[in-house]
This record gives sequence, structure tokens and C-alpha cells, in this order.
Amino acid sequence: MVLEFDHLVISSERLEAGVQTIEALLGVSFEAGGKHPRYGTHNALLGLAGGLYLEVIAIDPDATPEVLPRWFGLDEFVGAPRLTNWVCRGQGLVALLPELPLGFAGIAQLTRADLAWDMAEAERGVLPYDQCFPGLIDWKDSTHPSTRLKDCGVRLEALELTHPNIKELETSLCGLLGDARVEFVEGATPKLAARLRTPSGKMVTL
Repeated sequence: MVLEFDHLVISSERLEAGVQTIEALLGVSFEAGGKHPRYGTHNALLGLAGGLYLEVIAIDPDATPEVLPRWFGLDEFVGAPRLTNWVCRGQGLVALLPELPLGFAGIAQLTRADLAWDMAEAERGVLPYDQCFPGLIDWKDSTHPSTRLKDCGVRLEALELTHPNIKELETSLCGLLGDARVEFVEGATPKLAARLRTPSGKMVTL
């Protein structure tokens, strides 16, 4: 296995609105994240069970991005806060690039405080298969963010990927990722849906 499930991404027009929306759904509180000068974005984080985490991300209105387009398709994002992406981690992303679907432009080196990581950038800021293909990250020697976050008791039960070319997407991940929580569904409209179990036992779909 080359890749491991790393985290889920909720996009929002405003960070505060995204945090409030997801906190109300899950009944838990987010922790402060940070800023990403390269893309002019900022985020908040929520630790999940099993070493995963949930990220709410938005354009930082006080920042000027170093590059465009921004990651995760945020330049085109409109509407209510919602799950738009998922991210997997692995080592040696440069060597992995030839095995990936068309649409990746290269590897960006990012830092924040004592964190340093590599991220595979999409050519148009939108990941392959209409954002259903995962973002790719290499945390290198950094301590994984999940170890710094309180486990809020929310557990990911499943991530459902829906796409008209779902067989191609599944094939593109074959040999790279083996995670029974990832489900592949054929459908006309591309979308992601995460089923989460809250500390009370309630199931919530994002």
C-alpha cells in the first residue's frame, strides 16, 4: 500500500460559517488551525478517531495568495459549507506522479510553524475526477497533525465517492490505497459523502 487515508476537507465561503455548521451537525468543537500563505487560505481542525482529522478551509479575506489557482477549487466554491475533498498521505510524491491521473501539475513544498510538508498541486486547482480523486500529501518528518488534536469521539465509518466514471477512478487508486471505508458508486453527478458516527452514537452524513 502506497497511500493512507489522511483527512477530510470541508470547503466554506467563510471559515467561521463552516466551523459553526459542522460543529452544529456533530456536536463537537473545532480547534484553531492556521494560515496557508501560498494559497491565501486558512483553516480549523477537528481530530477524529483512528488518526484522521477533519479540516474546514476557506479563502482568507486578509491574505494575498502567492499562486493561483488556489487548492481544492476554492476560487470557484460557492454555496453552503460542504465536503469537497479528501486527502491521502504517502512518501515520495515526486516518484508517484507518473502513476497518477492527468491533472497534477507538480509538488509544492509548504511550511507553517514547525510543520513542513509536500502537496501535489492540481493544474486548475481542481483535483482529477471532479475532486473525487484524493489530494496527496507527504508530511515528511513533521509530527502528524492528528497527534496534536484532541480526539473528539467522532469516527469516520465510510467515504462514498460518486462519479460517472467511477470504474476508472477505482482503477486509478488500485494498488495505491487499500481502505475498506472508501466506497465507489456510479452516478451521473460527482460528489463525496462521509458517514460519521458522533460520540452519542448518532450517524451524520457530510
